[in-house]
Amino acid sequence: MSGRLQGKVAIITGAGSGIGRASALLFAAEGAKLVLGDKTEAVHDTAQAVRAAGGSVTALQIDAGNEADVQQLVATALSTYGRLDVAFANAGIAGGMAGIFDATPELWTDVLRVNLIGPFLMIKHAGKAMAEQGQGGSILCTASVAGIRSGAGGPAYSASKAGVINLVMVGAQQLCETGVRVNAICPGLTETGMTRGTFDYARDKGVTHKLGRLNPLRRAAQPEELANAALFLASDQSSYVNGQALAVDGGLSSSHPVTRQLPGQTAV
Repeated sequence: MSGRLQGKVAIITGAGSGIGRASALLFAAEGAKLVLGDKTEAVHDTAQAVRAAGGSVTALQIDAGNEADVQQLVATALSTYGRLDVAFANAGIAGGMAGIFDATPELWTDVLRVNLIGPFLMIKHAGKAMAEQGQGGSILCTASVAGIRSGAGGPAYSASKAGVINLVMVGAQQLCETGVRVNAICPGLTETGMTRGTFDYARDKGVTHKLGRLNPLRRAAQPEELANAALFLASDQSSYVNGQALAVDGGLSSSHPVTRQLPGQTAV
């Protein structure tokens, strides 16, 4: 490892599994000291894995959509390590696939609270701490290809992730002249805790080869591939990247899904 986060302190939410856990292990390997948050006890398993690899970490069970809990994460970073350089608002929930006419306001409220208000709270509190520090910083949020256009998630989830894409643009402008950058990653289909049911079903049926077949790479992603993108945005290697949403989706969002033609066929 090249130590791209050497000497930096990073917060990661949703660190109990998937992209959050993979990012925690990678960030620590690259030299970061970590404050991890997740609503489940699995965050402590991630922390133990970081410690076993020689990393420095503090883990808290928190609700990423609760302002007091997000404030606690930021305060813990400052009190434990004396600074904050990276904040990764990664926590999210799927909220099911209920359509517009079947979903309830309560479902939408819950999804938006975690998926959109959570990143807002991280930008608000981590951004303020970084700005007051006066040494810049990087805030990144997990959006989704579902936020780019319809068809990759349920309505509430998709709308929440579209909000995240706009939020990082607004956040970048609101933190103008502070040196704090705000960006998002937009994962395609990735094997995480949120999608475990889909992957387990495919394994049981022997059809894992069908997962991710709509993108040009014709496969799903592993959490480590998203963690690599998050590392880029967290590190100084992306020092001139700000207010952007980086799609990490095998090319899915480069086009609307189509049925590919066989040689000699005419497009409809």
